[in-house]
Amino acid sequence: MKTLFILNDGPYGSERTYNGLRLAGSLSKQEGNEVRIFLIGDGAAAAHKGQKVPQGYYSIEVMLGNVIRHGGTVGICGTCMEARGIDEDDIADGSHKSTLAELTEWTAWADKVLVF
Repeated sequence: MKTLFILNDGPYGSERTYNGLRLAGSLSKQEGNEVRIFLIGDGAAAAHKGQKVPQGYYSIEVMLGNVIRHGGTVGICGTCMEARGIDEDDIADGSHKSTLAELTEWTAWADKVLVF
């Protein structure tokens, strides 16, 4: 199954991005599943590398890395990155600056689109 996750919220403050990544991580580990994540709006900040969180607190950067290590793809809205002052050098390893055109392609590719 091909699943696209569209994450709109910032990495911390609400648990929507966290919960979306929990599900994406679980799906990416199952054989036969392909997972793509598109970070848009405040979600673009979720891919900021070098996140430092308190001991025992979840790290969105680590969670994105887990999906990538299991074959997932992470794209970040370029316009949203620019609006937030995020450069390509600032994003997590394995993720990439993306476009609305790529999100359009991914939406057509997916069997399921989940929006958090």
